[in-house]
Amino acid sequence: MPATQILPQRKIGGLAAGMKRRAVTEGPKDPNADIKKGIWLYFLLLIFEGALRKWIIPQLAAPLLIIRDPVAIWLIVMANKRGLILQSNYLKGMLVIGFLSILTAMAMGHGSLPVALYGARILVLHFPLIFVIGGVFTRKDVIKIGKFTLLLTGPMALLIALQFYSPQSAWVNKTIGGVEGAGFSGALDFLRPPATFSFTNGTTLFFGFAAIFVLYFWLNPKGVNKLVLIAATVGLLMAIPLSISRALFFQVVITLLFAVMAISRKPENLGKLMVAIFGGIVALVILSKASFFQTATEAFTTRFDGANESEGGLEGVLGNRYLGTMWKSISESFYMPIFGYGIGMGTSVGGMLLSGEQTMLIYAEDEWARLTGEMGALMGLGVIFVRVGFCLQLAQRAYRKLSSGDLFPWLLLSFCLLTVPQGSWGQPTALGFSIIIGGFTLASFNTPRKLKIKPKSQNTVPVTQVNTEN
Repeated sequence: MPATQILPQRKIGGLAAGMKRRAVTEGPKDPNADIKKGIWLYFLLLIFEGALRKWIIPQLAAPLLIIRDPVAIWLIVMANKRGLILQSNYLKGMLVIGFLSILTAMAMGHGSLPVALYGARILVLHFPLIFVIGGVFTRKDVIKIGKFTLLLTGPMALLIALQFYSPQSAWVNKTIGGVEGAGFSGALDFLRPPATFSFTNGTTLFFGFAAIFVLYFWLNPKGVNKLVLIAATVGLLMAIPLSISRALFFQVVITLLFAVMAISRKPENLGKLMVAIFGGIVALVILSKASFFQTATEAFTTRFDGANESEGGLEGVLGNRYLGTMWKSISESFYMPIFGYGIGMGTSVGGMLLSGEQTMLIYAEDEWARLTGEMGALMGLGVIFVRVGFCLQLAQRAYRKLSSGDLFPWLLLSFCLLTVPQGSWGQPTALGFSIIIGGFTLASFNTPRKLKIKPKSQNTVPVTQVNTEN
């Protein structure tokens, strides 16, 4: 049996404390392979959950909405038994708020236990998965998922192209339950395609997630099939206009800016980045000759220009939406009940359970406004500060890695900072991508290194430590 070594706990900075530094064994069998398969299952269900609900078994669309919840429960139970959940004050704080929110919703809010449980599961089931993934996965595991994402990117782009040009009555444009009309408002009579997801935000989130790995593998092409990487790059470039999404465009731009910042710390990668940019330009020139791409680009630019006039450009998306909503949430929370109207009430499922109609009883386009509306100023702002504080800690650690020439956590951070703090966790797809990118960013710090340990006997073998520090 290969030997293992458990290193003592220590604080890692900020409000987080007690993250364990663990060891994994060398050998042909990974003792945590079952938990890793569970994380893969969670990821696959995130990608294909909408396809199940729309096309494969639409009659089960309602229960499939929470299909990832049993996986989350199993992962938490198994990881907890083996002591693999990274311990953090962020996790403890979120769990306390989650359980308290059930009590306050029943005593002083809407009074519906199913609605309260549905809302609280976000905090007590899904958020802990970030620390399960960070405790079980290593960088190598995250890179494996990155390679798989590259394989999906090209076909996913072809799917949204088919949805973009097909009528809403076509099977590819069926929505939840097999009903026609999956597209969402776009421009020039074209609608935003949802890909395999239940709503069009899935398209934006998937390709924003894929952009990380497209750029990373251009900078680190070793072990990656070049044809797959080229196909994924072309697919990403196609997806920007086909999605008719400004958010996707800005996500890709921000990831590219993070890559440029990373190159300033590791100039030897400048040539690889220039090759990637040049290849992208060539691909755009070729695509621009195709009529399907020209039409999509026209619809995208029309939507882009119109939204810029009404909402502002980068300032509107990242300034007013991203930063301005925090102050708005804080100021408006003082006009609400101290413990809000009850957790879960701001979700579409909660609205349906309470009113019998597909509606949100707390209408809040901004995630932070939903949180303060459901849980009030004290707990709602507590959740906001946990999410923001956790990301600031990740940013600090990623920057330290970047300073030593490690680009990977920094690139993951580019998507994490746009998703975890303010992602619409009441919507299952946004919740799933937030959990996945948060956990993957944590896991990216787990880089194995050899420890020179003098064997005590012939049965003792060297171990590989998972280094979670710089």
